[in-house]
Order: sequence, then C-alpha cells, then structure tokens
Amino acid sequence: MYPAAEKRFLRINKITIIVLFLVITAGGIVRSTGSGMGCPDWPKCFNRIIPPTDVSQLPQRYEQHYVEGRIKKNERFAKLIEAFGYSHLADQIRHDETIVEHEEFNAAKTWTEYINRLTGVLAGFCMLFTAIYSFTYWKKKKAIAIWSVLNLIVVVIQAWLGSIVVSTNLTPWVITIHMLLALVIVCIAIQTYYWAIKLRNNQFLKNTDRSFTWITLISLVILVVQVVFGTDVREIIDHLNQQGVQRSEWIDSIGLPYHTHRILAYVTLALVVFLYFKLRSSVLVNTVQFKYAKISLILVCIQMLSGIILARFHVPAVAQTVHLVVASLLVGAQYYLLLILNKPESGLTPKAV
Repeated sequence: MYPAAEKRFLRINKITIIVLFLVITAGGIVRSTGSGMGCPDWPKCFNRIIPPTDVSQLPQRYEQHYVEGRIKKNERFAKLIEAFGYSHLADQIRHDETIVEHEEFNAAKTWTEYINRLTGVLAGFCMLFTAIYSFTYWKKKKAIAIWSVLNLIVVVIQAWLGSIVVSTNLTPWVITIHMLLALVIVCIAIQTYYWAIKLRNNQFLKNTDRSFTWITLISLVILVVQVVFGTDVREIIDHLNQQGVQRSEWIDSIGLPYHTHRILAYVTLALVVFLYFKLRSSVLVNTVQFKYAKISLILVCIQMLSGIILARFHVPAVAQTVHLVVASLLVGAQYYLLLILNKPESGLTPKAV
C-alpha cells in the first residue's frame, strides 16, 4: 500500500512519537525524585561525558565554577526575556538567590538526570531522521516536510530551554514552559504522522456528526488548561517542600490552583465518557475513531485514579510520574482523535492504526 520511502518515514515518525513519550517519562521521574540538578552543568555532567559515581571523581572547586557559569547564562537569559517585554521575570531571575545555591552531589540523582538527557539525545536523532525522510513527501504534501523540519528546530529550542532549566536551578515557570513545549513537539509529530497516513489510506469512515469533533476539541482544550494548572500545583508543592511544610499538609496548603485542577479533571472525565458512549451508539463504533475514544477513556480513568492517590497518600513520587505521563498520553490520544474526527475520508473498510 505504501512505497518503501513512505514506509520508512511512517516507521521513524511512529518511533519518534514513542521516544518522545519516553522522554516525558524520564523527565517525570527526574521531577518526582528531585534529580533535576543531579548534573549542575549542561550538556555535559560535571564536565564529563560519562558522569561520576563517587564524590572523589568530582572536579576540584566545581561548585564555584558552575555557579559562576550559571550566573552568566542566567544574565543572558534575563536580557532575552527582558527584550520581549517581561522585565519582572528578568528581575526575578537576577535577584533570586536560590538560583545560585549549590546542591550536594548524589550519584543516584546524577545518573537519573543523565539518563534523562540520553533519552533526549535519542529523541533528537529520531527527529533528525524524521525530518530527513519527510522530504519524500515534498511533491505530494509539502506540509509534512515543512512541519517535520520545524519540529526539529523546536526540539533544538527545547534542548536550549533544558539548559536554562538547569542554569536557573529549576525555576518553576521555566519548567512549566519546558513541559508545554514537549507536548507541542509530540502533537506536531502526531500531525505529520496523520498527514502521511491520510494520503494513501481509506480506513477512516466518514464522520457525519460534527458534534463529535466539537466535544473532542473542547475536551482537549480543557485538558491542556488542566495540565497548566497541574504544573502550577506542582510548583506550589515544590515551594512548600522548600519551606519545610510537612508532606501530609501539602494538598490542604495549595488552595485555589488545586481545586481548579480537580474540577477541570472531572469536566474532562465527563466529556471523554460522553464522547465514548456517543461514538459507541453511532456508525463509527467499529472504527479507528472509536478505538481512540476508548483509549482516551482508559487513560482518563488512570489519570483520575493517580490523582486520587496523590491527594489521599500525600503525593507519592511514583504517582507523580504516572500522573504526568498519563496526562501526556491523554493529550496525544485526544489530539489524534481530533484529527481523525475533524478531517476524515469517506471510508471503505475501517481498520486500526
């Protein structure tokens, strides 16, 4: 059905999407274990390609060296965001004393962060090959090549932003942008995969009920807003932890962001459940569209369960990672569902992708 060059692109694009979710998973583990500063420099780790395993392997006076380097990089970053009109954020970076605080060496945290970086490098190579192979579509659909190359550029920006996350000593709003940009990269990869699939297949039955599309779109928008509030909740938890507040008191101390996040979660659940049953009672019941509605339902249920565990059991680290990863998978599933509902082809025999 597909020429060899197109099969190659579809294969590497699909692998790229999988690896991107692995990167998000690795980032979630880093976040939940507090390993973000396991490597105080970037892209190397303690100025080594292979990080140290013992304190005796650390460079002499490395603390002062990396703090000085961080201050210089942060000043450049502050000037950049100041140029875009965010003077108050620039001032926060310049005057935040916690940015230059030194964190003691911990081999486990160092290697956790290092593995996270290796996963990011793997994703970078996958996206490079995706961009190269995408030019097979230049004559048929230029958008596939254009967006694949653009996504590669976005990944480079994301890597730079990762270095800023390190240099600013995990400044919360920088981490939030880093997370949201990761979801943008995933969605672009899903978009190019969908375009390539749609060029030659006839597997999507025609969607005659536009309400399906609108429900999915509204659900996706609310989900993204929910993710933003979720990162806000996480930032507040980090602040409470730094202040020495007991873990058992974290949830009760968060306030409005947590309650908003929870309410949006219930709204998302209701929309996903409603769409599932609506599709099940339609002609799309045995289609790819219904398959992804089912996947979304499973993911949102896991997401709700992990959220309950976080609230009832004082924010355990494992549940934090699961909550983040499942939210990312749900965004991906909802986005692909939106694509195959929004611009479907008149179908012949439906089958799963």
